[in-house]
Amino acid sequence: MADLSWSETTPLSRIYEAGRHGVKEGPAGVALAELTSFDLVQVMARRGRWQAAVEACRGLNGKDAPARPQALPAGEARLIWSGADQFLVLSRRGAGFEKAASAFAGVASLSEQSDARSLLEISGPRARDLLAKVCSVDLHPAAFPVGAAAATSIDHTAVNLWREDDADGGPVFHLLVFATFAESLWHTLLDSGAEYGVSIDARRAWQP
Repeated sequence: MADLSWSETTPLSRIYEAGRHGVKEGPAGVALAELTSFDLVQVMARRGRWQAAVEACRGLNGKDAPARPQALPAGEARLIWSGADQFLVLSRRGAGFEKAASAFAGVASLSEQSDARSLLEISGPRARDLLAKVCSVDLHPAAFPVGAAAATSIDHTAVNLWREDDADGGPVFHLLVFATFAESLWHTLLDSGAEYGVSIDARRAWQP
């Protein structure tokens, strides 16, 4: 019998290469990175059980589930609005689904999404300019402050997008995309940011 060996990969493993893309002169206007080692659970409240799901979320994460387009820090997790009466729970790789299954038993339906999505970080002083080319959401700070979230599309690809705390004087956005579309979206982001200079950072584990 042949010996089989397995190695962990990510949706972008085939094409991901840290380095510089686009304009090479001067500091990069955009930084892109693939974030790994996370658990992701979609929580969908059952009919008439939204308030019960909110209370279950509070018991599990110490914070109410987001009822409007927000991404909320909740201890070791991030709660991300994804539609009416539903949200995502993003946490470090571990037993995220098992904990959620216990907490939401009888009040919500769950979908384990950890290996079905790619998580990207877009940051830098020109990050908003890059996204403005490919996303119809108004990302001006007055309309999309830190903590805002949207279920939208980029280049005809469904994504969950939210804004994190600023870093190094520029905005930080996180983006979830289905794994099968990750490579296509990655190329779109690289092409859209080329004129600003793109720094592709080494992969790193997601941190709350």
